[in-house]
Amino acid sequence: MSTAPSSAAPADSLFSAFGPLLPLMAMVFIGYIPMGMALPVLPRHVHDALGQGTFVVGVVMGAQYLSAILLGRGWSGAVTDLRGPRAAALGGLVGACGVGAVYFASLALPGPSLSLATLVAGRLATGVAEAFIITAALSWGMARVGPAHAGKVIGWIGMALFAAYGLGAPIGAAVHARFGFEGIALATVLVPLLAFVVARRIPTVAPTQAKRPPFYRVLGAVKLPGAALTLASFGYAAINAFVALLFVQRGWGSAALAFTSLGAGFIAARLLVGHLPDRVGGARVAGWCMLAEALGQALIGLAPGVLVACAGAALTGAGYALAFQGFGVEAVRRAPPQSRGAAMGGYVVFQDLSMGLAGPLGGWLALHAGLQAVYLVAAAGALGAAGLAWWMVRR
Repeated sequence: MSTAPSSAAPADSLFSAFGPLLPLMAMVFIGYIPMGMALPVLPRHVHDALGQGTFVVGVVMGAQYLSAILLGRGWSGAVTDLRGPRAAALGGLVGACGVGAVYFASLALPGPSLSLATLVAGRLATGVAEAFIITAALSWGMARVGPAHAGKVIGWIGMALFAAYGLGAPIGAAVHARFGFEGIALATVLVPLLAFVVARRIPTVAPTQAKRPPFYRVLGAVKLPGAALTLASFGYAAINAFVALLFVQRGWGSAALAFTSLGAGFIAARLLVGHLPDRVGGARVAGWCMLAEALGQALIGLAPGVLVACAGAALTGAGYALAFQGFGVEAVRRAPPQSRGAAMGGYVVFQDLSMGLAGPLGGWLALHAGLQAVYLVAAAGALGAAGLAWWMVRR
C-alpha cells in the first residue's frame, strides 16, 4: 500500500494527505466500530434491561469522558510524545478489547446494581482506551504529513472515527436485536484485535527528544479553542446520550438512522470542504459551522417526525465536523512542537469535559423539562461557540 500523496492532488486539497493517512484511518475505523455499536444499545440496555431513568443513563454514557479527562488525555499525550504513537495506539487497542470483557462481566453479575456499576467501569475504561487511540493517531498523522497540514490530519482521522460510529450504530442495533447485549460484548473483545494488527504494520516514528512542558501548560496554551470546543460538543453529546430515548419516546423506533445521519453529515462536510481550515483559518470556518450545528440541534428538538430529526442530526454532524477541525487547527498552532501529542490530548480534554457533563446535566434537564429541552440548550451552546470563534478571528 503506497503512503505517498497523489501527485495529481493539489497541495492544499484534503486529498493531498489521503495516502499517508490511509493506514491510520483504517486503524481508527476498525478500532472505533465496537464503540459505535454500543451507542444505540447501551442507553436502552440501561433504561430497559436495568430499569434506570434518564439521569442514570446520562451518568453511564458520560463516565467515558470523566476518565478521559482525569487520566486518558494526559497519560496518552505523555506516552505518545515519549514512547511514540505506535506504542500508545497498541496500548489503547488492548484496552478496548478489555472493555468487552467488562461488558461480559456485567451480564454475569446478579442484580441490576452490580451490573450497572460494572457497566460504569466499562465506560471508564472506554474513555482511557479511546484517548490513547485517537491521540496516537492524530500525532502519528502529523508526524507523517507535517504540522502545516494539521487540519487535514484532523479531517481524515475524524472521518474514519465518525464513519465507524455511523456504520457501527446500525450494526450494533442489528446485533443486539439478534444476539442481545452478549453480541455487543463479544464484538467489543474481538474487533479491536483487527485494528491492533493494522497498527503493527504501520511504520512508527521516533519519539521527540526535546524537553516537554507540563501538561497543565499545554492546556493553558489551547484554552481558547478548547473553550469553544466545550460549547460545540454539547450537541454531539446530546445525540450520543439521548437521541435513542427521544426516538423511543416519540414512537419512531430505533435511532440507528439518526447516528448514521450524524456520521454521514460529518463525512460529507469533511470531504467537500475539509481543506478550508488549513487554507482560510480554523476559527473563521468554525464560526460559520457552529451556526449550522445550532440549526441542526433546534431541528432535532422540534422535529415532527423522523426525517426532520435525521436532517438535524446530519446538519449537526456537518457543523461539528468542521468546527472540531477548525478549533483543532487553532490549538495545534498555539502548542510547542515537542508537545503536539499532549496538545491534541489537551485539546480533546475540552470535548471530554462537555461530553462528561452533558450526560448527567442533560439527563437532569430531560427529567424536568423533557428531552426536547436538551437539544434547544445544545443549540444555544453552539451559538456561544460561534461567538468565541469570531472573537478569535478578530484577535
